[in-house]
Amino acid sequence: MILPPALWMLGMLTKRQTLKGRFTIAAKHHITIAEIYETELVDIEKAIAHYEQSADYYKGEESNSSANKCLLKVAAYAAQLEQYQKAIEIYEQVGANTMDNPLLKYSAKDYFFKAALCHFIVDELNAKLALEKYEEMFPAFTDSRECKLLKKLLEAHEEQNSEAYTEAVKEFDSISRLDQWLTTMLLRIKKSIQGDGEGDGDLK
Repeated sequence: MILPPALWMLGMLTKRQTLKGRFTIAAKHHITIAEIYETELVDIEKAIAHYEQSADYYKGEESNSSANKCLLKVAAYAAQLEQYQKAIEIYEQVGANTMDNPLLKYSAKDYFFKAALCHFIVDELNAKLALEKYEEMFPAFTDSRECKLLKKLLEAHEEQNSEAYTEAVKEFDSISRLDQWLTTMLLRIKKSIQGDGEGDGDLK
């Protein structure tokens, strides 16, 4: 594949900054390269690789917040590509890192929620065990709307009740709008309910 000139230039600049030990600047270049692969070249695997490299550089410079932003991009794409274990590890890691930070702990519930959904797609029992673990690690998670939704979805799934599953999602969506990523994951889980004869499925 012939790389666009801008991408080639950024690659050269990144190497130069890395050799000079300017890892924060190199990390920013890797993000720019990742975004080009993401939006213009639509090569998600390469975008993931550059976000991971950027996260490594940021971690080395102890810029944990910037590293986490890159890792969360990796996790979201990994889950879309059905690399669920990779996504789970990142969401759990970032969730654990943020739950003790007074400014960031509110976000931890989102990361544990996403990790649990990835578990759920793979195996219902895994999701139940993960949910128990997250509640133990982060008691504030228990009262969150995300945790309550997960429990309703697990119950509906156990009963193979497609209507109850859809109703729980609709109720959640009426207060907190589902983004495309969450919609995709929830549909993947819903398809595993027997008798859900809705083709590609619907959550509304």
